[in-house]
Amino acid sequence: MTDRLKDKIQGALRLLPALRLVWQAAPGWTVVYVALLLIQGILPIALLYLTKLIIDTVVASATATNRADLFQQLLVLFVETGAVILFTTFCNALTELVNTAHSQRITDYMSSIVHAKSIQVDLEYYENPQYFDTLQRAQQEASYRPNSILNHLVLVAQNAISLIAMVGLLLSLHWAIAGVLFVAAIPSVMVRVKFADIMYHWHHRRTGMERQADYLSWLLTGDSFAEEIRLFDLGRLFSQRFDGLRQQLYKETLAISSKRFLASLAAQTFASLVMIAAYGIVVYQAFLKILLIGDLVLYYQALQRGQEALRGLLGNLSNLYEDNLFLSNLYEFLALKPKTVQPTNPHPVPRPMQTGIVFNHVSFQYSTSTRQVLQDINITIRPGEVVALVGENGSGKTTLIKLLCRLYDPTQGSITIDGMDLRQFDIAQLRRQISVIFQDYVKYHFTARENIWLGNIDLDPMHDSVIAAARRSGADAVIDTLPQGYETVLGNLFDQGEELSIGQWQKVALARSFLRDSQVIVLDEPTSALDPKAEYEVFQRFRQLIETQSAILISHPG
Repeated sequence: MTDRLKDKIQGALRLLPALRLVWQAAPGWTVVYVALLLIQGILPIALLYLTKLIIDTVVASATATNRADLFQQLLVLFVETGAVILFTTFCNALTELVNTAHSQRITDYMSSIVHAKSIQVDLEYYENPQYFDTLQRAQQEASYRPNSILNHLVLVAQNAISLIAMVGLLLSLHWAIAGVLFVAAIPSVMVRVKFADIMYHWHHRRTGMERQADYLSWLLTGDSFAEEIRLFDLGRLFSQRFDGLRQQLYKETLAISSKRFLASLAAQTFASLVMIAAYGIVVYQAFLKILLIGDLVLYYQALQRGQEALRGLLGNLSNLYEDNLFLSNLYEFLALKPKTVQPTNPHPVPRPMQTGIVFNHVSFQYSTSTRQVLQDINITIRPGEVVALVGENGSGKTTLIKLLCRLYDPTQGSITIDGMDLRQFDIAQLRRQISVIFQDYVKYHFTARENIWLGNIDLDPMHDSVIAAARRSGADAVIDTLPQGYETVLGNLFDQGEELSIGQWQKVALARSFLRDSQVIVLDEPTSALDPKAEYEVFQRFRQLIETQSAILISHPG
């Protein structure tokens, strides 16, 4: 078996999980949608046959003696035709409604799958540009490719039904006429498959460039960069770079599209010439009176619709091939495996800790770098002890905390709690025992209450602990000045939002950290954004703030 054939078989097998995703997203809508599309494949055949009968009846009435009977027969055929037309109209309208609902459900479901996988993968992936390429390709394809596969599979069945009927009609005229359909359609399908391959590989190569353009667009439109872009007059520079990247992508896309246009034009011209020749044979048969007028219309329509059905059948098969190519981007993303592995039989995290946390000859190196960030680190943090990590920026202080939270595992050495390696604990349970506020803490554009409650979502948002945590960090005084107090939306991203100063945001983030019922609290540059008075107050009360918790303070000298 050749490699190419193996790829085709594997590609066909990839359709099954895609269909399973469609079914899981919206089983009810899927059944209705498939049924409607199949019905719509049968209705044109019925309409075509009724048209032939009407024409034959009208022609027969010109020489018939029993015109009353023929008129009654014609009336019945007309009513049946009208019913088919009205039912077709109803099905078309209903299909539009069902398709809208079905597509939306699948889009939302696939977004949920991508989000779930994004949460599952390790932090290490976010340090790797190849991961972002994979993520972007998955995001582009996940929202519509599975639904597209279902559509094209149903359309294959729909076109197959029409094609079988049309070929049957044409075979009754001459076998060669039926063969013309297949000969005319083959070049167009070959062109589509070829350019599906070309576009897939082009998209794969250009993902990085597309991400650069998206990044520049984010810089130009995001609120986080608005001040600096104006102060340094960077808008024109970034806009020119964006335009340059998009122009390059446009030129390459246009070049591929132009080649595809010429190839498609040649294939379709060939198909048209073949069909003209076949239609000429049908007209000649009618001229010799071998065919009736109704037969002429029937066979002409059969040729046209047969060609459309075959083109649709082969076209949708090539669309399936294209969908399958691009769907591999989604599967590539979903196949990513966490590198921080859960233990098979996790031990409970000691609560309370007896002997504390020990970093034992810990070294660490990022997979994307050749430089060791940490080398042979030995630290002991006893229960209730406050430890300060002081060092220059880039010395690995924050990385040490990421290792403690098992966002990464050490390259060498081990980290233990009461003598047990962190890798023996359930990751989620371990992280519940550690409250961390990083220097680049998150500003959530939610209410002030929610901003604090996110530190421990196991609690009810209205729990008294939320306000207690705010009082511990000093955020309560800030929140009391807001228009709706704890129900005020923070930030100016949404309507009626209130922006805070950097120091005020940090107090809210501190409250979020204090809310977590943890044994260890880690503060990365905890007072970097506070004014001297607020900084003094925080340190004066710090022992009181952390109560019985162990604490790790990260700072830089000076």
